[in-house]
Amino acid sequence: MAARIPLDRIRNIGISAHIDSGKTTLTERILYYTGRIHKIHEVRGKDGVGAKMDSMDLEREKGITIQSAATYCVWNGSQEQLQPHNINIIDTPGHVDFTIEVERALRVLDGAILVLDSGKGVQSQSITVDRQMKRYRVPRIAFVNKMDNPGANYERVSDMLKEKLGHHPVNLQVPIGAESAFAGIIDPIIGKAYFFDGDDGEIVREAEVPAEYTKATAAAREKIIHDVADVDDTLGEKFINEEPISVDDLRAAIRRATLALKMTPVMCGSAIKNKGVQLLLDGVVHYLPNPTDVVNEAHDQSKGEEKVVVESDPSKPFVGLAFKLQQDKYGQLTYFRVYQGTVSAGDTIFNTSNEMRKVRVPRMFRMHSEDREEVPSAEAGDIVAFYGVEASSGETFTDGKVNYTLTSMFVPAAVISLAVAPKDRTMEVNFSKALNRFTKEDPTFRVHQDEESQQTIISGMGELHLDIYMERMRREYNCDVIAGKPQVAYREAITRRAEINYTHKKQTGGSGQYAKIMGYIEPLPADAVEAYEFLDDVSGGSIPREYISSCDKGFKEGVRKGTMIGTLGFAPPALYHAFAVSNPGTKLLGPPPTINVGGFHDVISGSNGAFSATPNYDYTTGLGTLDVDALNAVIGQ
Repeated sequence: MAARIPLDRIRNIGISAHIDSGKTTLTERILYYTGRIHKIHEVRGKDGVGAKMDSMDLEREKGITIQSAATYCVWNGSQEQLQPHNINIIDTPGHVDFTIEVERALRVLDGAILVLDSGKGVQSQSITVDRQMKRYRVPRIAFVNKMDNPGANYERVSDMLKEKLGHHPVNLQVPIGAESAFAGIIDPIIGKAYFFDGDDGEIVREAEVPAEYTKATAAAREKIIHDVADVDDTLGEKFINEEPISVDDLRAAIRRATLALKMTPVMCGSAIKNKGVQLLLDGVVHYLPNPTDVVNEAHDQSKGEEKVVVESDPSKPFVGLAFKLQQDKYGQLTYFRVYQGTVSAGDTIFNTSNEMRKVRVPRMFRMHSEDREEVPSAEAGDIVAFYGVEASSGETFTDGKVNYTLTSMFVPAAVISLAVAPKDRTMEVNFSKALNRFTKEDPTFRVHQDEESQQTIISGMGELHLDIYMERMRREYNCDVIAGKPQVAYREAITRRAEINYTHKKQTGGSGQYAKIMGYIEPLPADAVEAYEFLDDVSGGSIPREYISSCDKGFKEGVRKGTMIGTLGFAPPALYHAFAVSNPGTKLLGPPPTINVGGFHDVISGSNGAFSATPNYDYTTGLGTLDVDALNAVIGQ
């Protein structure tokens, strides 16, 4: 348990990168070398088992990470030279379609590993991930993976960090060979070479630096000192005064500069070939922050949202953030980062983001991908999951002693939409349940019903994003979905004035209905503000005053549908461009109807219904005598 290890020996890190840079493969090795798993399985392995962190069937079939997955491990050094450190890890997807998983992981993590392909360097999603890390001020180590691949170039990737991301990269290692000749790694800081023996690289052999790398190692150490001295005043003074710089001095300076976001340590290895991962874990311990190194701020709602610092102190009032929701057969699993205080199973906590709603914590777990280990309590710095706690992503919970709210995560706008419907109408209940669950779990997955077309529209971050959710509906809810483009709304517009004259007669078996209306329809002027205008020009009591409002109501009903192509809405020619679309059909917008004379019958007029129905027929009659244009849709307004 993390609570049994002091806060200064806890690391909360995320592993993020571009697609296929080796994040999940790297996480698999970390779990193996720390003893959390006892056999390595590859992402697209022949055994069909798949990596531990890819727990969804879809992830294993497609060979990609779809959901972020949390785990934890204990590390005591590649040479067992360190005290046990608890490392909480969140493995994140690389596809831009699932960027919210990276976003919410980085929101609650203290540090990160930015994985880069040794041959391709900084790629498009690397830039996106780096932007997210900067948004939440997350210190990071850059890990140049796949050093065994053709074209591997550690120095070039480091240069790309500076050119494309604006980092101050400092290479902390010297690779022994590259591509197929990649054999080991030299640590210039201590002047030792490391080789990775055993079937799975589990034996880290420390050796003297090979003779042919002696000069390169000395030069690399000098460059590290010089580059770190540029961004750390303490080391800079020693460097200028030509004082001796010990290993501890240099590591302390690298740590200070990394936490201050002034530099990025760059390490290398090959996860698939089991090289360099243990040294990376040493780097996580040496250079990435513990919870007490990070300043977390909240807003005190009881003091007008005054900013307060949330301290990583288990003895203070509990403050936690719900950052991820997951539904399974047992109910809702809510992932929490505990920022302050302690929370135990059975405690009552309050949702300060939702009117201090009170909820009880039935059970809590530490997650190991899909596996769960029940724990009685969690303290500041821990990442745990609560069962049975209703919440939404980004909501803050406290023990009621304070009324703090933590800043939520950034949610990007959706970029693509599809119209969806269940293939079988009997599956509508499951269809609705699936949409409700997915929108709650994923803030970037949005659902709405189009008012005009009555289509259900889903929106997301890309085609893959929506395809995955439709496939999940089929698998998890037994609901096949028909998908297509949202229908586009058109508008019709009249082009000239037309006279209307209609008599409504309806015999219903009683007194019946009778009404007569005469008037005209004409386009609104080009500078009209309103889209509909009704003019009452009746005189002499030809239509009683109590029926005038019914006439207006009938005209409003008639203006909703055009007569040329059955479109929804009548658009004045000069104003049609103001109407946004993504809806089917078209409608009539705006011709001002005017009534100036009419008739009624004392006995059989009966009710307002006669005069409400009449304008509908007036439109049909009047529009048949004038020109109507079907206007093109204007997308995206």
